[in-house]
Amino acid sequence: MDIGFPEALTVVGLLLIAAAAASGLVQRTVLSISVLSVTAGVVLDLAGVVALDPGAQSLVYVVELVLLITLFGDGLLVERQFLREHWRAPARALAVAMPLNAALLAIAAKALFGDLSWAEAFLLGFVLSPTDPVITSSIVTSVKVPTRVRNIVNLESGLNDGLALPFVLLFLELSIGDTGELAGTIGGLSLETLLGVAVGATLALAAGLLLGRLPDWALEGRFEGLYALGLGLAAFGVAELFEGNGLIAAFCAGLVLAVTRHEIPEIFSELNESVGAVLQVVAFALFGALIVETGLDVSALPLAAFIAFALLLARPASILVSFVGIPLTGTEKGFIAWFGPKGIASMLFALFVLNSGAPDRSLVFDVAAFTILASILAHGLTDTLGARWVERRMSARGPG
Repeated sequence: MDIGFPEALTVVGLLLIAAAAASGLVQRTVLSISVLSVTAGVVLDLAGVVALDPGAQSLVYVVELVLLITLFGDGLLVERQFLREHWRAPARALAVAMPLNAALLAIAAKALFGDLSWAEAFLLGFVLSPTDPVITSSIVTSVKVPTRVRNIVNLESGLNDGLALPFVLLFLELSIGDTGELAGTIGGLSLETLLGVAVGATLALAAGLLLGRLPDWALEGRFEGLYALGLGLAAFGVAELFEGNGLIAAFCAGLVLAVTRHEIPEIFSELNESVGAVLQVVAFALFGALIVETGLDVSALPLAAFIAFALLLARPASILVSFVGIPLTGTEKGFIAWFGPKGIASMLFALFVLNSGAPDRSLVFDVAAFTILASILAHGLTDTLGARWVERRMSARGPG
């Protein structure tokens, strides 16, 4: 940024005040904090209040921090009984829908943007394949949405960010032309994923064991949320130190803690929501400003066609195909098929591309950024309406 620290604090402070003051309006209308924050970022940049350097590493750090805290918090919301009874749907969404969605997006990108190589087309597909745990948090916490739908959306958005990352890095290397050690690259990325799972699970089990052995006077109730938050940060950091997947580690730490202990998730939820809300406002505002800074260097018509295909066809078709044989109602399948927003994870991956040596990195970034923007608007404005719709449909259907 070109502004000093006092000015930056002023801007962030005013953004948070505005977001808090508008929170009641958000609850009563179709508006969302993500939409308002992006709009604020666009306005602030156009007005010359902020000026971002798209290549700044600090941008990556901010987005990464928002994502890991959100992922850890989402892991804490997973219910143990759901994992036992309804694991097939999120497993299909991750193993079938995500790669199918990425492949469909790659084909569309190659057809609409002929300058892209196939490696870059698949890179774009995997950049946009994860669903956003920040935007989906409004659905995950809504009592209007059936419990199993909330858990499916939560598990999918919690794990697909980390699972998409190895493919993003793989196709990024292929786009740059580094194909000499392809087998080694694939093996290394697979090892990163396994290390992420192992680190997250191990630290969560150790943290739970330590908590159970602490004397009653050792940990005051008001600090138990910090204990959990520290676990999420440590899981990401340790995984990255050992060259593992920090995003998967953060989610797995929350997930394992949730299914092995029940008191911490309840205590942590309020702190997680507060910290997460602050970071989300900042991240979405930065994204809005970044959109202005990078501009648009791609033809509007093919971009609009790609966005429409990504939001209206690729995601819904991938989910519906993957859910064949899954015992969910048509309403539940339709809701999950639509609600696959692109957001923080895709922002992070798009920044990786922009700061890389890929030949068409600007084109990939532009298409990804404006698809993310369209998704934030479309899904951010329909989350409340969608929750009300699924509640009405399920109520009309009755039990069973």
